[in-house]
Order: sequence, then structure tokens, then C-alpha cells
Amino acid sequence: MAEHKYKFNVTMTCGGCSGAVERVLKKLDGVKNYDVSLDTQTAEVTTEDSVSYATVLEKIQKTGKKVNSGEADGVPQSV
Repeated sequence: MAEHKYKFNVTMTCGGCSGAVERVLKKLDGVKNYDVSLDTQTAEVTTEDSVSYATVLEKIQKTGKKVNSGEADGVPQSV
């Protein structure tokens, strides 16, 4: 089965911020793996083929955190 790798640059100022992003990713169907790093201000997400970039972006934005940039499978995307 194919999968997607998405990477987002997210403004996170504390552990609560990164925790909020982790919680929404954990609840999202189709997410196989994720790594949210407060140090590097990134969220790297591996999903099943059926989960779109827009879906993951929307979930992260619902936390209220600013998404500065994103890429899907190594290709820069708009935010």
C-alpha cells in the first residue's frame, strides 16, 4: 500500500503547543506515524495513500498554531 510523507513547519512555543499538534494527529484516521518536534518546529507525518495533504494541514491549523510552510512527499505546498 502506498503512503505519503508530509512535513510542516509549525510555530510552537511550548510543550503544550506540540502536545496539541500530537493529539490531533493521533486522532486522525489513516496516520501511520508522526513526529512532532518542539526543537525544530516541525511536524512530520506519514499517512496512508488515502489521506490528503489538505486534510492533515487543516487538522494542524485547527489547533490554532500557525503553519509556516509544508511539503508533501518532498514537494513544497501552499499553506
